[in-house]
Amino acid sequence: MLIDTHVHLNAEQYDEDITEVIQRALDANVQKMIVVGFDRPTITRAMELVEEYEFLYAAIGWHPVDAIDCTDEDLQWIETLATHPKVVAIGETGLDYHWDKSPKDVQKEIFRKQIALAKRVKLPIVIHNRDATEDCISILDEENAKEVGGVMHSFSGSVETAEFCINKLNFIISLGGPVTFKNAKTPKKVAEEIPLKYIMLETDAPYLTPHPYRGKRNEPSYIPLIAEQIAALKGITVEEVAKITTENAHRLFYKIK
Repeated sequence: MLIDTHVHLNAEQYDEDITEVIQRALDANVQKMIVVGFDRPTITRAMELVEEYEFLYAAIGWHPVDAIDCTDEDLQWIETLATHPKVVAIGETGLDYHWDKSPKDVQKEIFRKQIALAKRVKLPIVIHNRDATEDCISILDEENAKEVGGVMHSFSGSVETAEFCINKLNFIISLGGPVTFKNAKTPKKVAEEIPLKYIMLETDAPYLTPHPYRGKRNEPSYIPLIAEQIAALKGITVEEVAKITTENAHRLFYKIK
């Protein structure tokens, strides 16, 4: 069995064929998926999906790019929804210095508030980090995020950063499509050197489509391509990658049945 630990089935890209996309995932042995909501519309849609499909779960939070739009009422709503049995994590939250919609100080404030929220509801945190690694891990450390742990979603950092996140912050590393890209040396090195017990799989679909479908819409049925690449890099079987990464997901997202 495989788990897609980060997918946006709530995105408009799937409005026309969501049933077929989900069936292709199941046919590819991707038997559970975590749908990530990051603002009011996507959280609402994620909650609709987890009610409709027994094998779908939700992670809910507020994206750093849109931090400037986040109110205390929004965070209270997320905290209320977090009691739902199929909400397994808080996020994606974090920092994104690539886009300039939300000032850095606003992003940091909303990030800290969501770490505190996650600790109150005792759920792990899903981290979005783009061009902000130093500030991101510093805040996680300062706010004692290791208390609940979490996942560095779509990890693109160095082996050294991965080791810090694992050893000091109690976080798992999640790898997706980029590990299959021919020139993606850093994700491949992370896949080679980080022990499998600290790795999970994700698509981030509809984004970051793995080779050989790069440039097309991503979907959770492509998780086996990521597992195959990691297996090849580690010199182990795909079955072992599937088994251990699935165990990791169940351990972190403890509400998954």
